[in-house]
Amino acid sequence: MNDSAEKTTLLHYLASGREALIWKLDGLSDYDVRRPLVPTGTNLLGLIKHVASVEAGYLGATFGRPFGEVLPWLDDDAEANADMWATPDQSRAWAIDLYRRVGEHSAATVEALPLNASGNVVWWPPEHSSVTLHQILLHIIAETHRHAGHADIVRELIDDAVGLRADNSNLPPGDAAWWQSYRERLEAAAREAGS
Repeated sequence: MNDSAEKTTLLHYLASGREALIWKLDGLSDYDVRRPLVPTGTNLLGLIKHVASVEAGYLGATFGRPFGEVLPWLDDDAEANADMWATPDQSRAWAIDLYRRVGEHSAATVEALPLNASGNVVWWPPEHSSVTLHQILLHIIAETHRHAGHADIVRELIDDAVGLRADNSNLPPGDAAWWQSYRERLEAAAREAGS
């Protein structure tokens, strides 16, 4: 596969993860996209803000191509986890727009550089900080899809909505009764194994 074709493939997988993450906000109230549903505070809008921030750094400053917008929640003196939640004035539209702008910047970085371009991740230990664009693209794809998985769980906790995309649930067919029966079977198996 040539560099151009591989870039296209990698950007496709990054974009599909990005769109899956954004889709998880569809149809929810401003409260529901922000509310923390696990003890660590994971919430849908925070996941968008976090992944946008991470991608801006990895596919920006790492390769001498800073994103160009100030992201104060990443400053050294910022509150811990400030990138993992949205303040009341940081709207859903703002977060999605930020993520799309970061995506455009990332695509421009990938277009401008060869996959073997060298970069430096200053927040990694020195023995691991020298990277290539190819390595970082794979890292960001993994990071994005990992957080899309978190969003799957959070969304299901909010309103039982599940699925990979609006047009593909990626789950076996079954009505509510089937899923309840399935869950009961899993619970019984877990109890039996645990005793």
